[in-house]
Amino acid sequence: MTELLIGGVIMFVVIAAASAGGPRLGVAAPLILVTVGLLASVVPFVPDVEIEPEWILEGLLPPLLYSSAVSMPAMNFRRNFGAISGLSVVLVVVTAVVLGVFFSWAIPGLSLAWGIALGAVISPTDAVATSIIRRTPVPPRVLAILDGESLLNDATALVLLRTAVAATAAAFSFGAALGTFALSVVIAVVVGTAVGRLNLMVRSRVSDAAINTVLSFTVPFLASVPAELLGGSGLVAAVVAGIVTGYRGPRELSARHRLSDHQVWRTVEVLLEGLIFLTMGLQLSGIMAEVRHEHAGIGAAMFIAVAALAIGLVIRAGYVSLLLAVLARQAHRQAALRPHYQRKEKLLADKLSSGRTDALGGRWVSGERRAQRLATRLRRGMSDLDYFMAQPLGVKEGFVVVWAGMRGAITVAAVQTLPADAPSHALLVLVAFAVATLSLLVQGATVGPITRVLLADKAAATEEDERAERAAVLNMLRDVSAATPRREGEQGSDHRMAVLKAQRAAVLDARDEGTFDAEVLQNALSNIDAAQIALEMRVKAL
Repeated sequence: MTELLIGGVIMFVVIAAASAGGPRLGVAAPLILVTVGLLASVVPFVPDVEIEPEWILEGLLPPLLYSSAVSMPAMNFRRNFGAISGLSVVLVVVTAVVLGVFFSWAIPGLSLAWGIALGAVISPTDAVATSIIRRTPVPPRVLAILDGESLLNDATALVLLRTAVAATAAAFSFGAALGTFALSVVIAVVVGTAVGRLNLMVRSRVSDAAINTVLSFTVPFLASVPAELLGGSGLVAAVVAGIVTGYRGPRELSARHRLSDHQVWRTVEVLLEGLIFLTMGLQLSGIMAEVRHEHAGIGAAMFIAVAALAIGLVIRAGYVSLLLAVLARQAHRQAALRPHYQRKEKLLADKLSSGRTDALGGRWVSGERRAQRLATRLRRGMSDLDYFMAQPLGVKEGFVVVWAGMRGAITVAAVQTLPADAPSHALLVLVAFAVATLSLLVQGATVGPITRVLLADKAAATEEDERAERAAVLNMLRDVSAATPRREGEQGSDHRMAVLKAQRAAVLDARDEGTFDAEVLQNALSNIDAAQIALEMRVKAL
């Protein structure tokens, strides 16, 4: 017990040191932790570490994915959903099948089904691994695509893995596999949405911030566990619950609750991410020992891993090239829609100003209310056009999308769920470990410098755009403050609180319509929350 406690304390210290020292050294903390784990795994007195894959898949990944989804701007996710869904489904399937053919050729005695199972393990990019890209000057649209892909492609990979393993014992049915995947996603979306809404309904009625945060720890598991029991994807359910919470939370949870959540969940993220990357390295020596015991050949495993990583990158580059061409055509068509949106906006504005909205009414909604909804949709459509025109995806951005697609925790955990009687089991596990480790060390160590070099000419323009957006948001908040009347007899603190509430509503309305950059609006919302908390504390102290 004492040794276990000492080991835990050492791991926590190493994680804290890597997280604090990484930015100063210009190296991402995950890379430091993987390297430390690799070095420690070959030290004689360090015992072999063996982690149950269920602990990662069911214990660590749901809260990490939930936390990432909460902080992901829902508007950017919606705008890029087409690209995200293609990367999350089509690319994963194509990569798994091509890698399956390669593995069945390169590993003697391995059938195509087992090869596809290993390919499914290696195909998805990892949400934890892509946290490295956040520390680079990557455009917001590229970051949204990478985040969304890594949050959703796990479901595709795990369903494909289960299907491939099942196909080793029975005939494979494409229709059955497609139906299983669709049902898994539908169940996950339904459960995740229900849990996300119920979570906000309950927590909005709890006044204590500490208790509220404790309740938030249960949300990813309340979504993932029932979804898995019902045959859905628990990871996707946790992501959906996070998106619902992140989108609706600012309107339903108090500023104090959200600040407490942010601070505590940030600590949880650092700890869990650190544990995942550190134990990745620590497990390597035990896996290599098992490969030697089976006489599978470590050199052959490393060669296969390098080739698999290269093949995966080539496939990803080809797919992203096609995606860029499709997005370019879509952008051209969208640009042509601007006059159409402008004519509709003018027509609707004329109807609203003249009061001629009766024709817009339905059975349940008045004409004026329907007109307001249509106006919101038109403003959102115009904002989407502005977003796509301001952030086009060219060859340079496409290269960043390709190179930033790193493998990580999901690969390491999923490969260990392969049945023990799988052909060359130890070799398959080592190949997956090697691919994930090489991906992190090679791509993770170079993606920052490559991004800075490729996008250096756009960095200044991006900063200028952000300054202009911040100024516009500030002017909007000033206008809201000036337009908030002070009621007769209202105290100064009460009026200030009313102004803050009006400003928050304006920021959230702008977020829903996509009027400004999501990051700029999030900073404005954080400042409003901080001002409200400070005001509440001053009033309470009086």
